[in-house]
Amino acid sequence: MSIDWNIALTIAMPIVSIFIGALVTHLFTNRERLITHYGHVSSFKVKPENPDEEEYWVYTHSVIIRNIGRKTARNVRLGHAVLPKNVRVEPDIEYIQKDLPGGGKEFIFPSIIPKKQVTISYLYFPPLTYNQINTHVESDEGPAKLVTALLQPQPPKWLMRTIWFLIVSG
Repeated sequence: MSIDWNIALTIAMPIVSIFIGALVTHLFTNRERLITHYGHVSSFKVKPENPDEEEYWVYTHSVIIRNIGRKTARNVRLGHAVLPKNVRVEPDIEYIQKDLPGGGKEFIFPSIIPKKQVTISYLYFPPLTYNQINTHVESDEGPAKLVTALLQPQPPKWLMRTIWFLIVSG
């Protein structure tokens, strides 16, 4: 049995074209893309100046929200099961603090422009720990992607461009 390649290509080309069109649309459509990650989780044992006072622990962590897309992210919401008293938002941008029906709190950032990063840092005391504080990060478009951040050196741009040129040229 022989295959008629003319008929096979006539059937396969529209199917392949649909997948290529969907991929191109996905890659080049202007949309928001929120990612979030924990910047650090730390604990410090504080020794008071006065020797009569007891040592105590202080905990801290930060949540970074970044819009890596090409469209402004609207109504970005950061949920908290428990909101510590000491919170800092950097850079100092507008946000609204809202009470949730279940007893939690939510920060609402009206907009985060493309390539913008917001860092929310927390300072708190035991028995509260970092995993009891934050609940969700989402916007009007959907939830943010939680990324595990691993530090690594970045190669120079000229090297990456050269590698990509060689890959594309074959």
